Amino acid sequence: MTFGQALLEALESLNGNKMRSGLTVLGIVIGVAAVIAMLAVGNGAQASITGSITSIGTNLLFVFSGSQDGPPGGPGSGRSGNNDRPLTLADAKAIADPFAAPSVESVAPAIQGNGKISYGGENSSVTISGVTPAYSTVRNLEIAEGEFINEEQMLGRMSVVVLGPATADAVFGRHDGIVGETIRIEGSPFRVIGILVAKGGGAFGSEDDSAYIPFTTAQARLIKRDSRDQIDVLFVQATTAEAVTQAADEIKNILRQRHRTPIGVDDFTVFTQQDFLKTFETITGVLTIFLGGIAGISLLVGGIGIMNIMLVSVTERTREIGLRKALGARKKDILLQFLTESSLLSLIGGIIGIMFGWLIAFVVGQVATATGNNFVPIVGTDAILLSTGFSAIIGLFFGIYPASRAASLEPVEALRYE
Repeated sequence: MTFGQALLEALESLNGNKMRSGLTVLGIVIGVAAVIAMLAVGNGAQASITGSITSIGTNLLFVFSGSQDGPPGGPGSGRSGNNDRPLTLADAKAIADPFAAPSVESVAPAIQGNGKISYGGENSSVTISGVTPAYSTVRNLEIAEGEFINEEQMLGRMSVVVLGPATADAVFGRHDGIVGETIRIEGSPFRVIGILVAKGGGAFGSEDDSAYIPFTTAQARLIKRDSRDQIDVLFVQATTAEAVTQAADEIKNILRQRHRTPIGVDDFTVFTQQDFLKTFETITGVLTIFLGGIAGISLLVGGIGIMNIMLVSVTERTREIGLRKALGARKKDILLQFLTESSLLSLIGGIIGIMFGWLIAFVVGQVATATGNNFVPIVGTDAILLSTGFSAIIGLFFGIYPASRAASLEPVEALRYE
């Protein structure tokens, strides 16, 4: 028997039991669709997170006070000794020295805290950051309306504020046409001078839900620290993406000299974009594998369904198998016939499952867009190949036992079967 003949006979057999074949195929369809949809969600989550991080530049470094094992807010973060020396404006000035750190392009110190913003009876709790004019360049911020904080406002400790679009929406109900309005931050009046372009979530939460005021104003009026020149975080921009590693080494050497820390015991932490990317990629990678594994269980259930139906088919067609063998059909012909049927069931289910899985991913993406989330599921070629290959293997694996059982039937006993 040729493969073409086996294929035609398999189609005839499956067509003769449309309802049973359809229900069997449904198990594979659900399994393949679930695998593709779950992997698409995982890949989309990873792309969304890494895209948010890289959107602020690949040559950005973060310097924090205290020794930490991971990015702030991540696993192992927040370990800081009581004797750690805080970062200061003098540290920022030393790092900005082109002779001491030639790989550093720009430095932006910042102090951060939470505060309440109010306007016309509307209130919103947001992250308030005291920043310098260099902050917008270092963090790659874009102004949608108005301007960012300048040197004159810094020197004059002016009561001005730049709002993220989410903050503006929460307070004003819109994020355009509000430059020049006066809001209150912790009860003090501040004039809105600019609105940022929406960027979504970042390494430290959403920058859209923030308010930026001059560094000197924050020091004097809103965000108090132990010392006058203490800062919370230092954002450093390297000259190029390739110079990030060299810039990190230069920053470490400068701070070690200034803080006079013992060898191997730093009281500060330097993170790069790559550090954040590796951390989040690890997390989302585990999430994707977890989701794919759960979806793979449904494929396994679909394979068991194929074996069950094929065993029923062997039992029903015992006399047919005996007649075929009596007329000269070889063992391998019977084996090929039933393996072709199980593989065909799996293949049809896989093809339909791919289309259905893509449809689910598309619907999830549309729902995410409609709710304002920057999330697009990604149906990768690897997911299609993995689910299709897995379904084909399952069709063969769970079809081997029924096919072998059919091929091993004795012609005389098969013909006697009632």
